[in-house]
Amino acid sequence: MKKFLVPALGLFAAVALSFEPALAQLIDINDNPNEIANATNSQGSARQLFLTFINFFLFFLGLIATAFIIYGGFLYITSSGDDSSTEKAKKILIFAAIGILIILISFALVNTLLTAGLGNRATT
Repeated sequence: MKKFLVPALGLFAAVALSFEPALAQLIDINDNPNEIANATNSQGSARQLFLTFINFFLFFLGLIATAFIIYGGFLYITSSGDDSSTEKAKKILIFAAIGILIILISFALVNTLLTAGLGNRATT
C-alpha cells in the first residue's frame, strides 16, 4: 500500500501544477463586477469556489479508486490460483468499490448542500 502513495502524490502534484496561475493581479479597484467574474471564471462567491475545489478533489479521489480497481483486477487475473493473492485482490476490489460509493455519495451531498442556498443550479 505504501508503494502506491508516492506515485499517487506525484500524480496529484503533476495535475495540480498543470493549471494556470491565479489572475489576481488583473483585478483593479476600478474594475466592475462583470470583469471580476470573467477574471475568476465566474466564481462569484466563496461557496462556488469551495464547491469547485471539492468537486476537483472528489474527481481526483475517483481516479485513484479507479486505479485501485484496475490494480485489483490485474492481481486477481495474475494470481494463478494462489489463495493469498486472490484474497488480496478481492480485498482491494471490495475496498475500492466501497471507496467509489463513498465518493459518489459525498459528491451528491456536497453539491446538494452547497447549491441549496444559491437559488440556481450549479454546473459541475
